[in-house]
Amino acid sequence: MLLEADGNAPDSNAPETAYVPPPPPPSHRNEIILYVALAVGVIYAIASLYLMQDTRTRLAAMEKKQLTLEVAQVELGDRIHETSSQFKEALSSEVGTTKQELDRRAAELDRQQKAAAARLAAAQSQQGKQIAAVSGEVSGVKTDVGTAKTDIQKTQTDLAATNAKLERTIGDLGIQSGLIAHTASELEALKRKGDRNYYDFTLVKGARTPVSTISLQLKKVDPKKSKFTLNVMADDRTIEKKDRTIGEPLQFYTGRDRMLYEVVVFTAAKNTITGYLATPKTAPTPVLP
Repeated sequence: MLLEADGNAPDSNAPETAYVPPPPPPSHRNEIILYVALAVGVIYAIASLYLMQDTRTRLAAMEKKQLTLEVAQVELGDRIHETSSQFKEALSSEVGTTKQELDRRAAELDRQQKAAAARLAAAQSQQGKQIAAVSGEVSGVKTDVGTAKTDIQKTQTDLAATNAKLERTIGDLGIQSGLIAHTASELEALKRKGDRNYYDFTLVKGARTPVSTISLQLKKVDPKKSKFTLNVMADDRTIEKKDRTIGEPLQFYTGRDRMLYEVVVFTAAKNTITGYLATPKTAPTPVLP
């Protein structure tokens, strides 16, 4: 014989009454989640702007280095021209220098000039590649910022759509329940809201399964009619929930403070059911081994 919700034996002469706790206050979690999402977007945008500014600084430094190389090229040309002039003067002043020696020195000077021009061209090419790479990074940052804005907007849209599907209903004890999830994705939305503790489960017929601080046991399931029977083991007693339907909040009190727990099943197969247990935020948490 089951005890009443307060744990005392029922008085056969007293009229039956049911304790109906006041409904939980309305939640403003949606607004908080929205503000958090917006804050994350703002932080990401600020970080991206900082990276863009740093990239522009690096680009300016490289452009300054390229200008220095161009100045060095002009100076090298002046030195080559001066060397050529000195060489010509030396040719006219040196008596007895053979034509073969003059050709050799002229070839060496031409080789040096070509080698210097090749080194300068290579340096300019490398500088151009670095500038192009930095410009690509700037474009990538701009693309990332646009993608982040799109992702934030999509997350807000998905959250609003999921919240619109959540609903409240009356449990089997006649008490207004919290928001009810009918799918695994809606359960994840409830977990993100953080109004209560949620423990999802899959029960196999006949097996006793610990869930949070209680245990559940599936006794019977009829997938065609979406009905099932299960036992709730809590506080050294067993509560039978017989011929219940999918999506119906199964309510019971447990613990020294008589906290209201809810079990919701949203799928039923041949020998299994899946759903979740919802407990108050202040309820005891399971002790991990």
